[in-house]
Amino acid sequence: MDLGSVAGFVLAVAAVLIANVMEGGHLSQLLNPSASLLVFGGTLGATLASAGLQNVRLVPAAIAYALRSPRLEPRSLIEKMVTLAQQARREGLLSLEEERKNLDDPFFAKGLQFVIDGADPEMVEEVMENAIQAEQRHHLVAAGVLETAGGYAPTMGIIGTVLGLIHVLGNLEDTSKLGPAIAVAFMATFYGIASANLLWLPLANKIKANVQAETEVRRMVVEGILSIQRGDNPMIVREKLEAFLATGSGGQGTGPAGAGAGLGGAAAGGTAGARAETGTRIAGVGD
Repeated sequence: MDLGSVAGFVLAVAAVLIANVMEGGHLSQLLNPSASLLVFGGTLGATLASAGLQNVRLVPAAIAYALRSPRLEPRSLIEKMVTLAQQARREGLLSLEEERKNLDDPFFAKGLQFVIDGADPEMVEEVMENAIQAEQRHHLVAAGVLETAGGYAPTMGIIGTVLGLIHVLGNLEDTSKLGPAIAVAFMATFYGIASANLLWLPLANKIKANVQAETEVRRMVVEGILSIQRGDNPMIVREKLEAFLATGSGGQGTGPAGAGAGLGGAAAGGTAGARAETGTRIAGVGD
């Protein structure tokens, strides 16, 4: 689990709750079943209508993907590929079969198998690039669904507040209850804004940051495999692969600090940019 992301979510929620208490409020004041039903139920319904059940079902796995620790460590991958390049130059490509069986990463193992089998380099590159893009689309569709939810949630909160105010204005006989009733009405807006900006949109941005970081590492693996197949000098292989780290993308996104940097970049576009991308992405999946 990515402790940085989990700590960020906990800190954001804790800041809201503590600020409420410091202003003289109580945690129980933030509980409103009818408002939560309208906001979360309405958001789910609107998101289902927009994205479809097939895409919404991707969200639970995508949330787990957003919160997990990085699986790929670029530095160790570089060292492994340099070692394989040395072995291939000394003993030939067929000698890599035993090393392939010991690889933990299925993507790396598949590419190395192509090389051992003597596949055409262009075919190897094309197949592995297609695999990268397929996995990327899978996660980005789920991120788009979360962005859709983040767009609808505040609107559902406003709808709940309007309904609450209609109810309040229809019962003005007891003015002593007017203030508390209005406060309850605004709870729906709180739920909508809080869920969008503390939950749905941060998760979507974290998924996109993870996808970007993982894609860079995958492409580094492809370059390493092709270099091994060509019989490149191990020092040249190292230089090529370390260039991915020098750009900042391949090295940053795979550690906790790097994931945070990627998340900041993804979030910089703001909520408006996130919503603008959503319809295009989901529409593309439907095509």
